[in-house]
Amino acid sequence: MKKLVQLATIGALIYSNVLASGFQLNEQGARAMSMGGAFAGLANDPSALYFNPAGITQLKGTNFYLGGTLIMPLGSYKAPGSKDVTAEQVAQTYTPVNFYVTHAFSDDFSVGLSINNQYGLGTKWDENWTGRYLAINTQVQTYQGTLAIAYKVLDNLSISAGAVYGITDVTIKNKKAVVIQTSATTSLNLGDVSPSMEGDGSAFGFTAGILYKPFDDFQMGLSYRSEIAYDLSGTVVTIPNVLSVGSLIIAIADQNIEASLTTPQNITFGIAYMPKKNLTLTADFQFVGWSSYDKLEVINSDTKAKISSVTRDYKDTYIVRAGLEYTVSDAFTLRGGVLYDHNPVKDELVEPTLPDADRIGLNVGYGAKIGNLGIDVGYFFLIFMDRDVTKSTFGLNGTYSMTAHLLGMNLSYSL
Repeated sequence: MKKLVQLATIGALIYSNVLASGFQLNEQGARAMSMGGAFAGLANDPSALYFNPAGITQLKGTNFYLGGTLIMPLGSYKAPGSKDVTAEQVAQTYTPVNFYVTHAFSDDFSVGLSINNQYGLGTKWDENWTGRYLAINTQVQTYQGTLAIAYKVLDNLSISAGAVYGITDVTIKNKKAVVIQTSATTSLNLGDVSPSMEGDGSAFGFTAGILYKPFDDFQMGLSYRSEIAYDLSGTVVTIPNVLSVGSLIIAIADQNIEASLTTPQNITFGIAYMPKKNLTLTADFQFVGWSSYDKLEVINSDTKAKISSVTRDYKDTYIVRAGLEYTVSDAFTLRGGVLYDHNPVKDELVEPTLPDADRIGLNVGYGAKIGNLGIDVGYFFLIFMDRDVTKSTFGLNGTYSMTAHLLGMNLSYSL
């Protein structure tokens, strides 16, 4: 007997959780990163195009800011009741980049262009670990290009608006047990296969900002980054794609699939206070609208049949940041910062694609300058609170632990 089947559910299973808080990258400039990311109220270097584009009116002439960040996450999983680590994530290093250029056409009007990775990262586990049916390899990479204008409507008040174009690429792999029902009471397990999905998409969004300086030593900013709704398309390829037991042959066809994913809106309010000429203190409150990720539907793009509809039910969340900058001399500056990032995922929805958790960040860095050329270096240690899952919707209870080391560097040049 020969039997041909198409496992339509594979597409839904590997596409069930692409995004979470840990995929949002706020490390978009080494100087700001050194200050805990508390930069929306200061916004006085070209990375303001990300943190608060209204701030580019503070810059004169033409300014370039180019850099990147090394991100080195480490994670582990413990089974319920275990004192020992059951599985460890495969060590990986990610290298998101950022590039900014601004130009002041007058004292009141400026424009800027940026290219950066605002969402990314991933997780990788051993091929045969306990949670292999949920996640083995998940990688997400995005590029956003922003073109913004800023105008100083008053001597102490600037406003801005900009258009954002985003491109995203997703790779997800797990395992799937192939079980065939041979009768009303019996079934046959043919073993595991490894479905792998690669998909991409593009979409537009927008950004806006306000910067207000009521006093010489105090200023505040408000920035907004819109949701971006991506229509992703991709293909599921399964290895092996043919299984056989005796005369029974199971062929697993590749599938073309589609899904829609919306990255969250971000609203950030920040302040900057300069109690001394050489000291700046900053603080931000960032709202992240993760409730836009309420469900995920996957369809077969050829037949338009719905493969699955999975409730995600993410919560809106927030990040609190504080930073400082101390100018030692005209050529050297020291910086530090701290942040608390509250995760959006309910306990029962936590799973190993990204085992998200509340986290605390500790930041240090410095800046050096010679003439029109400058360098900023920052280090960021990210501590995730242990996440104990006891009522998993996905059937994988246990404790997840994570940390991450980040090292950022940017070069600046002004004309």
